[in-house]
Amino acid sequence: MAPELIALATAFGVIFLAELPDKTMVATLVLTTRYRAWPVFAGVTAAFAVQCVVAATFGGVLTLLPDRLVAGVVAVLFGVGAFLLLKESFGGDGDAGGTAAAATAVSFRRAALTSFGVLFAAEWGDASQLATAALSARYGAPVAVGLGAFLALVAVAGIAVLVGRKVAGRIPTHLIQRISGTIFAVFAAVAAWQAVA
Repeated sequence: MAPELIALATAFGVIFLAELPDKTMVATLVLTTRYRAWPVFAGVTAAFAVQCVVAATFGGVLTLLPDRLVAGVVAVLFGVGAFLLLKESFGGDGDAGGTAAAATAVSFRRAALTSFGVLFAAEWGDASQLATAALSARYGAPVAVGLGAFLALVAVAGIAVLVGRKVAGRIPTHLIQRISGTIFAVFAAVAAWQAVA
């Protein structure tokens, strides 16, 4: 398998698993209870595109640094991501907030811009953005990693829009966060070992 495909698949898998129980899904779910699904999906997709470009670009710039330094930065990024996921999984903050209400009739533009703003702010510095930067630096393939991360984020948002509360009520959120956090911690340990070896 080509290195770019491996980078894309790894980014997709890691980000999808990390974001499935995260605020991305919850925020999208809440937005779809207030606005029509299509403008919400358009807004969050645009926010993810910007976030992934920034994260992949940052990770690509890291590849210009010496290998040991890059491995150290990757270890820190994954370590922070693992900490955030594990902290949230043990924090008991699983409430989606708000009650289900009929989607209000607002313009497509307003709903999309609101959705963009909410997700852009919520995802800034999130575990998925850190992981995208770290994977981009690790694989030296920012375009493939950025695309994989973007597709994972869009898939999670699509799940939230399509099946909403049914999925959120049946997936043990804390368990998925703990698995994701453990995977991030393993990646951090491997990168740290590469930095000192």
